[in-house]
Amino acid sequence: MRTNRRTFLKTGVCSVAALGALPYSAIEAIAAGRIAPASAGLALDTLQPGGKPFRLTETWYRQTIKKVQQKLGERGLKGVIVRDGNNLNYVAGTFLVNTERPAWLWVPTEGELAIFGPGLDRDMYDGWFIRDVDWYFDYPHAGPFKQILFEKGPTVDLTEWMLKGIAKRGGGEGKIGVENELTPSQHKRMTAVLPKAEFVPFGDVLLNMRMRKTPEEIVLTQVAIDFHDKTLEWTRNLIAEKGVGMYDAEVRRASQEFAENLVFSELEATGRPHQAVGVNLGLSCRAGIATAYPHPNQYFRKRIAPGDAIQLAAAMRVGGYGGEGYRALHLEPVPELARKMWEVHTEMTLAQAEFSKPGLRCQDVAEKVLQIAKKAGMQKYVYHRPAHGEGMEGHQPPYIALGDTTVLDEGMMFSNEPGLYNPQDGYGYNHGNNILITATGARRMNNTPLTREFCLIKTKMT
Repeated sequence: MRTNRRTFLKTGVCSVAALGALPYSAIEAIAAGRIAPASAGLALDTLQPGGKPFRLTETWYRQTIKKVQQKLGERGLKGVIVRDGNNLNYVAGTFLVNTERPAWLWVPTEGELAIFGPGLDRDMYDGWFIRDVDWYFDYPHAGPFKQILFEKGPTVDLTEWMLKGIAKRGGGEGKIGVENELTPSQHKRMTAVLPKAEFVPFGDVLLNMRMRKTPEEIVLTQVAIDFHDKTLEWTRNLIAEKGVGMYDAEVRRASQEFAENLVFSELEATGRPHQAVGVNLGLSCRAGIATAYPHPNQYFRKRIAPGDAIQLAAAMRVGGYGGEGYRALHLEPVPELARKMWEVHTEMTLAQAEFSKPGLRCQDVAEKVLQIAKKAGMQKYVYHRPAHGEGMEGHQPPYIALGDTTVLDEGMMFSNEPGLYNPQDGYGYNHGNNILITATGARRMNNTPLTREFCLIKTKMT
């Protein structure tokens, strides 16, 4: 049966198929390990026991670099200086720890990339495809470069060092791309080193590229979302069978252990650089009144009791890609108002995917979703926009928000969380999914049920 939002209102049943405008059979077959990405012409690493891809390959990154270089050429730039960690991972795939120690990537319009970074990562650069590497000992730096230091000295200006290194590689004059418009002090500092250079913002180009996912990025996202589904279902069943009397913190720890065993039964982690990169198994569980706040600021440690709302939240990633998988649960008995809130919230969740189509503005979708709450008399329980764009950093433009005029485009991904919250009565609901904009509509990538049977739980003690 093809189920949609209107059918859910009558039956409480929903299905992923109802929200998928395209079959995506090849992508789903790759994510499930039934066919190799190479067979579909995708640049994905399949050298894993389970046959699933767990990161993008050097081929994909080189293809992406060529796209960046083409856009640099179109704007008449000599190259771009990349500093933001998400852009570094997107362009170069290094996945290095980002701290106060500055690291830069130089992407010339023609030729090979160069990295300028801290010496503690010097062994991490080995084995990856970027061979041109300059490093300093540590931050703040004193003395010469590319060697271990033991003597104190005057503080070295690392930005000046990096800019002079770029000049040696042909980027000393002309238009040079930077991620953000320079402040007056930054402009003064950088032009003092490179007086013949003009620094031009280029970050919007990188962001627009990252906002529109390639088939390879979609496949990796689906792999992570599949892990979400299995983990959420296992955790829900744990709560139904044994949850009453457990602390929500115990549930969190148990679900994290399940997720880790699940992922690493298929992903080989040798401890060597550039393997098992970009893996995040972030999971949380909160029960009772803590569910009534969108972003609570307290530690979650409540003993689960009948009548508690429970929020399961997973934000899992592999190879830097993934998304969100939340489920808003409630242990019976469920108050009448709570039941209505859960049903309206679930309708809003389903509606976002139904309303999302390429060519529409983000604000149009947001308005339609929020109007469902208003028409149901739930205005006071609305606290935020329906969704944010989804990327490596989690929250990424554009936003399904009333003030965002961005036009939806194929390959964009969004969260799916038009929550409703009731602090006065002590419960709130916020399902979460990953929505992919397709050529003709939208597709919910999560398969975890959104049904009453799954979410409104009768335990052995209720």
